[in-house]
Amino acid sequence: MSDAALTGYSKGVVTNDVRKVALASLIGSTIEWYDFFLYGVVAGIVFNELFFPSDDATISILLAYATFAVGFVARPLGGLIFGHYGDRIGRKTMLVISLLLMGGATVMIGLLPTYESIGILAPILLLILRVAQGIGIGGEWGGAVLMAYEYAPQGKRGFYASIPQIGLSLGLFMAAGVMALLTLLPDDAFMAWGWRSAFVASIILVFLGTWIRATINESPEFEKAKAESRGRDQGLPIVTMLKRYPANVLLGMGARYIDGVFFNIFAVFSIVYLTRYVGMERSFALWTVCGAAVVMIFCIPFFGRLSDRIGRPRIYAIGSFLLVLSVFPAFALMSSGDPFLVILGIVLPFGIVYPMCYGPEAALFADLFDPTVRYTGVSFVYQFSGIFASGITPMIATGLMAVNDNDPFWLCCYVVFAGIVSMISAILIGRRPQI
Repeated sequence: MSDAALTGYSKGVVTNDVRKVALASLIGSTIEWYDFFLYGVVAGIVFNELFFPSDDATISILLAYATFAVGFVARPLGGLIFGHYGDRIGRKTMLVISLLLMGGATVMIGLLPTYESIGILAPILLLILRVAQGIGIGGEWGGAVLMAYEYAPQGKRGFYASIPQIGLSLGLFMAAGVMALLTLLPDDAFMAWGWRSAFVASIILVFLGTWIRATINESPEFEKAKAESRGRDQGLPIVTMLKRYPANVLLGMGARYIDGVFFNIFAVFSIVYLTRYVGMERSFALWTVCGAAVVMIFCIPFFGRLSDRIGRPRIYAIGSFLLVLSVFPAFALMSSGDPFLVILGIVLPFGIVYPMCYGPEAALFADLFDPTVRYTGVSFVYQFSGIFASGITPMIATGLMAVNDNDPFWLCCYVVFAGIVSMISAILIGRRPQI
């Protein structure tokens, strides 16, 4: 496709196809994040008892969170596989496959027998399905955000790339909300079949998302890059990416640090913290996280649009710094046990400040790579850094609480460290020449 044709096509896309693509990316992303974080919500309140029974409650929780972390370890593998074929075959096909893989694994988790029924085979099967989930989401995120990013005009890429990011808050809202409703069941019913229904029900969403994604066209920017490179030896995308953009990869991973840490502290660990350490009702903790997710739905696109105006690295650096400032006050409010203060302690930093980073993040990472390696690049940065930034965070949080007599001081210090690393990385990204 010529530059002139691409330009003319893009003008029509702005008012028509880009909105359809953004909606398709949002719906699919929502389903993926619902499936993925449903596991995170359930890990510390169900899997620790049904799949990892132990006389020590802390050990059971750590084992459950270990399988949660395994999903993040598998995500780079998914990012590399889907990124490779996404940069060679196309974004659209990989999006459909990743959705089916993720959804199928989620449904099967809801049907798994427990440790009491089949012994050690139960946690082994759970681990295998968690790996499948991780591979699916590893391929999903990069494709979803790139379809919106590459369809959008230059001056609106931050905004349109932030729309699939809303899927994180919608998926979290759905996962936490469904579990909050199910916790109204008697404990016996909830542990026997209630939690399972949330996993099995995702099959409906998977069919819906697959149908919608099958109706969209391939990214015009990818088609142009593919046509221009036809007949040339392109090499492996991962090798090309590392040769061309080694500094961008490292800086992107550094910027991602606070995103993964802060999200998993406030979306996953906070539920255990409020119920186990503060002594609040599980349903209240879940609904509070839901409230933050609702606020986030509106803040993510706001900061995505703002990044188009004043720069994505600048917004991201400011957001990282504000997250550093917010973590100690947030835990002070949560530790009070007062319902109103607890809500403030979660909704303000997580619902409003966190989107300053997450809203512009997709476009920030996409800006680091050219179209021929962009799927691989954004997936590698986001997913590989997720191992230490996201996957092990609940385990680190549990360990830091245990060694400090259940006081969150060292946990907050860990968040501060992550925020400083991300702030510096974002500042350095802003000083690098644009691709």
